[in-house]
Amino acid sequence: MKKKKGPRIAQTLLTFLVVIVFAFPFVWMLLASFKTQSQILSTGQMFIFKPTFHNYVSVFKEYDFIRFIWNSFLVAAGSTLLSLILGLPAAYAIARHHLHKLGLLILVARIIPGITFLIPWFILFSKIHLVDTYTALILSHMLVGLPFIIWIMISFFEALPTEIEESGLIDGCTHHQVFLRIILPISGPGVITASLLSFIFSWNNFMFSVILAGDKTKTLPIAVFNFMSYSEINWGALMAAACIITLPVLIIALVSQRYVVSGLSAGAVKG
Repeated sequence: MKKKKGPRIAQTLLTFLVVIVFAFPFVWMLLASFKTQSQILSTGQMFIFKPTFHNYVSVFKEYDFIRFIWNSFLVAAGSTLLSLILGLPAAYAIARHHLHKLGLLILVARIIPGITFLIPWFILFSKIHLVDTYTALILSHMLVGLPFIIWIMISFFEALPTEIEESGLIDGCTHHQVFLRIILPISGPGVITASLLSFIFSWNNFMFSVILAGDKTKTLPIAVFNFMSYSEINWGALMAAACIITLPVLIIALVSQRYVVSGLSAGAVKG
């Protein structure tokens, strides 16, 4: 027993150290959102200070953050939904027909930096007058979400036994009915995992929005620029805005944690 205590203590200390390293920036961000500018810049008021809600009031009253939240939600939800509609049948076809070269091609499209698509994307949307529209942002965010959903669901569908589909075909179902009525319902964890991760990627996407979004469609990551000027940075409001951006993703991660874990692990073992 004594020999086992050493590794356990070391593992506990290492875990505690990792948690501190990763949690400290979030704790600092949360505390700074309740401080004034002078309190943030003061090293003596790191943890002991008089809290204020002025930063959050400023974010919603002066910067109209409700509109930015709605824009981000609409773009993230729209791109995720369209990616699911196109990606799930594509992943199922690749998995069942063993189109591994096509799957590799999709993976390459996911690996290529998104900035390589940015200039052609901007020129195209400028020609058809779609800059500063939800359509342009949704389609551009699908460049990230669609390959990601396909790649996750390929391994998930490959792990499902083909006997399930054969039994549906014997009962008189068509291939489309088998996919919609049998495969998708039992693929819930994988679909939820792919949807959540795609939504989070879109919610936090900065690159496409900074070029394709305008005053009407500005999303949360772009709205953060409102707190930066040439002369100074409004750290209090910036930290409050960062907390607002992080909160929905944090809630989603906590609520759906078990689905994400089961969805990512389900496709790891075939058979």
